[in-house]
Amino acid sequence: MSDNEQKVIRAAEFIRSEGKDSPEIAIITGTGLGDIASRIEQPVFIPYEEIPGFPVSTVEGHPGKLIQGILGGKPVLVLQGRFHLYEGYSPLEVCFPIRVLQMLQIKILVVTNAAGGLNLSYTAGDIMIITDHINLTGENPLVGPNRDDWGLRFPDMSRVYDRELAGKALEAAAMLGLDVKQGVYAGLRGPSLETPAENRYLQRIGADAVGFSTMMEVIAAVHARMRILGLSMITNINNPDCPEPTTLESVIRVAGKAAGRMESIIVRMLEGWDAEPGS
Repeated sequence: MSDNEQKVIRAAEFIRSEGKDSPEIAIITGTGLGDIASRIEQPVFIPYEEIPGFPVSTVEGHPGKLIQGILGGKPVLVLQGRFHLYEGYSPLEVCFPIRVLQMLQIKILVVTNAAGGLNLSYTAGDIMIITDHINLTGENPLVGPNRDDWGLRFPDMSRVYDRELAGKALEAAAMLGLDVKQGVYAGLRGPSLETPAENRYLQRIGADAVGFSTMMEVIAAVHARMRILGLSMITNINNPDCPEPTTLESVIRVAGKAAGRMESIIVRMLEGWDAEPGS
């Protein structure tokens, strides 16, 4: 057993010892989207630095806490903040929480992120359900020896994002009177933002939104046989013919203003599950 595998087991055992339920649903929150924690009932907070082997968030807008509790009437685990390749973490380190979630028997993974809009019909503050992605990071978390009990050596990626979960998100949005988009997310390594030429290229290859996260986690989650719902908060529009400067502060500000709508969609989805999703 590798050192990483031993760390995963220790982290999972620690989280079990701190919690009280055995949730099958986990939510990863992106930049500026961590306030969903305020909606969790009976919360148990575990700072990342207390979890053995866990990386530590270094980016503003990522609080760095794991929360276990009840959301929408269902037991959940919420990861307030994630890790990125541009922070200097390896793909293995970025995906460490996914392997811990796998060890905790998580079946449903909701991944949220803040993204720049490439589809010029979008506006800042829109919510996009991810239907597919383009991994342009140059990295893959499955490189190296495969642990067969974790997943297949060559996992199929033809249906990464679960259609039933996407449909439930659409239904929840409609019940709330919210308009949502559906599109393709392009994942880059970062941290430098895109040039106008790069944005034009991304548009031409079919991307509707772009960001610096999600790719490593989602690939690992597919390997772990989790069902995945991806939600992007469009924080700015990347128009290559009329480029405007973007800052982290403005991204956090827009995400913070619009986060309540994304949180409401997630909560309404959970409330609407009368049985285990997929049953």
